[in-house]
Order: sequence, then structure tokens, then C-alpha cells
Amino acid sequence: MSYQILYKSEFFVTVDKPAGILSVPSRQGGADLRRVLGVELEKQLGVRLWPVHRLDEEVSGAILFALSAPAHKAANTWFENRLVEKTYEALSLSDGGMKEGELYTWRCKIARGKKRAYIHEVIGKESWTEAKLMGPVADYFFWRLCPKTGRSHQLRFEMARHLVPIAGDQLYGGAQWNKPGIGLRSVELDFSKIPAEDRWGLPAQIKAQTLRDL
Repeated sequence: MSYQILYKSEFFVTVDKPAGILSVPSRQGGADLRRVLGVELEKQLGVRLWPVHRLDEEVSGAILFALSAPAHKAANTWFENRLVEKTYEALSLSDGGMKEGELYTWRCKIARGKKRAYIHEVIGKESWTEAKLMGPVADYFFWRLCPKTGRSHQLRFEMARHLVPIAGDQLYGGAQWNKPGIGLRSVELDFSKIPAEDRWGLPAQIKAQTLRDL
């Protein structure tokens, strides 16, 4: 599984992460023998990287790393203030009775257990997702998902909660997937809400290949 650099400057690098590889080292550190994108990329570029956000091991697509501590601090502020729009694509085996083309807003409070996310009104943190069913594609239903918050397993949990688990995501009830990982992919990072003079040279959008074409 190789990865593709989508964008690189002196401050940031965006990579198309393949499914089946960690974004950053796990808590086990060097004892965990799984591939780690951040580690491999540091070796390839010969520089230190600061992860700005993460993708689950099973998820593919665009992921952003900073190349300096000041750039990392700036990017963290963008994400915390919801100035970066993230778009994902997903495939499910059911439409869950939802209408094609209608925009759905999913909100709840999510907490993370040892493996799965769950709703908890006391310790849970706000989760906000906008979802749109785009229509059938082959044997699946195609979705565009825009998480407004960045909770762990947010999209995977919300799809399962609304009875449309992601293809291949057996942790949340999905099945029937003959490709690596699961049918969830980060396809666009949009920085257009950030004034051009404040975005450290980043373009308005960085896009990865659509899930339909993989």
C-alpha cells in the first residue's frame, strides 16, 4: 500500500492515506508493528511532522500534517474554530429509508469506550454531522458526510446509529466489502473560510480521488 502526496509546502504536507495504515503511532509505540503513515513520511521527507488531525486505520484519504510547530499551532486553531471544512464519502448497504438529495443534520453527545463510541449525555462531547444520500452506486448507497466536530469514530458511529452502517465496518455492523479498510474516505479539505493571507500558503481546497473511482 503506497501513499500519494497531494500537496506540500515549507509549512504543510497533505497525503492520501491508504486504508490499513495508522495515521500516527498507537499507544504501544514501537511494540506495535503496524505501518504508521507519519513515521514513514518523516523518513521519506527527512523532517519532523506534527499531525493536525487523524484518520482511523481503516479509513483512507486526505490527511494534513504540519512541518513546523508554529504551523501546527495555527492549524489547530483553525480546526478548533471550525474554519476547515472536511468532506468524506461513504458507502452503505442500505439507504435507511432516507431521501436521496436531502441534507440531514445529526447531533448527539458521543463518548468513546475501549473500542466503540456511544451516546452519553453527561460525559459525551457534542457531535455534529451533516449527511446527504447521493444515490445508489453499484451494490451500495453513496453518501457525502461533513463532520462539523471531530469526535473519535464520529462518522462510523452516526452511520450505524441511523441504520446505514458503512460497508466493511464490522465494528459498527457493516459487512460485505472486498477492499482494504472500510467504505469511508476523506476526499476534501476546504480552507476557504480562512483569509488567504492567514492560511500559510495553503490553497482554498485540497482534494483526493473520489471513493467512486477506487
